[in-house]
Amino acid sequence: MNLPKLIVFGEALTDFIREDRQRWRSTPGGSCWNVARVGARLGVPTGFAGTVSHDTFGDELMQQSARAGLDMRFTRQVERAPFFAMVVSKHPPQYFFIGDNSADLAFDVKAMPSGWLEAARIVHFGSLSLVRQPLAAHLLEIAEAAHAAGKQISFDPNYRDLMAGPAYRNTLRRMAGLASYIKVSDEDLRGLFPELDEASALAQLREWAPAAAILVTRGAAGMQLFTAQEVLFQPAFAAEVVDTVGCGDACVGGWMASLLTRPDAPLASHLQFSAACAAVTCAQQGAYAPRSDDVTALLGSESPSIDFHH
Repeated sequence: MNLPKLIVFGEALTDFIREDRQRWRSTPGGSCWNVARVGARLGVPTGFAGTVSHDTFGDELMQQSARAGLDMRFTRQVERAPFFAMVVSKHPPQYFFIGDNSADLAFDVKAMPSGWLEAARIVHFGSLSLVRQPLAAHLLEIAEAAHAAGKQISFDPNYRDLMAGPAYRNTLRRMAGLASYIKVSDEDLRGLFPELDEASALAQLREWAPAAAILVTRGAAGMQLFTAQEVLFQPAFAAEVVDTVGCGDACVGGWMASLLTRPDAPLASHLQFSAACAAVTCAQQGAYAPRSDDVTALLGSESPSIDFHH
């Protein structure tokens, strides 16, 4: 069956970005879908486990998924309304979501290829899919089953206003406890733990996830990887910032791709590769999914050649 090593569960949607008072531009998006595309474009066999609408918006998501090299057995089209993110302003970011009973909520794990769990090595969860019911409850069950089967869980909360409140706090705690890898930005920490300063927020996350590697990203100020044993710092690569959309997704997708393709590489090397993926993405318009040659070109002489088709 040749099933993927990386499975990403969650939402794919269409971003409507307000260009000016008269015009809106639509583009395929969604944090989890972006992470999946990054994995596939970096040469890792990847499945995006989600559902999209059976219309022009869903068709475009399917076309872009196939173009990225995703395993199309994991993504279904269903007869439901599309899921939209209305981006009213990019600076500062302001948006709202339209998606009552939309396609993303119709996900059915029974429609996935048999044997997927045995084949998977890392299973990723995050973002809006963990706060939209009934999808969130199903995904928590899948995460618990994957964890029980000995799979490594990757988790990127990707804070949105929908996550404010006690219901999501419980989900956050459960997912953190299952995760081997957690990626959060400094902005995520402020949103997820508004009552705490950053150090206390990180300490709370560590208490819930004592064994996880926690990657904290701080934009141009670089990133830190906290493991149970050590803390590593990786400065941001010098890059002309065109658009920060998708940078966090490129960062976590690159991290997972590096872990899967170079399991014996040192932590610092995975961290460097993750930072390079984010830098490549922020130098492009939109949520660009970097290719391995984009990343190795940026790394240049700073890193040995990386074979991502190993």
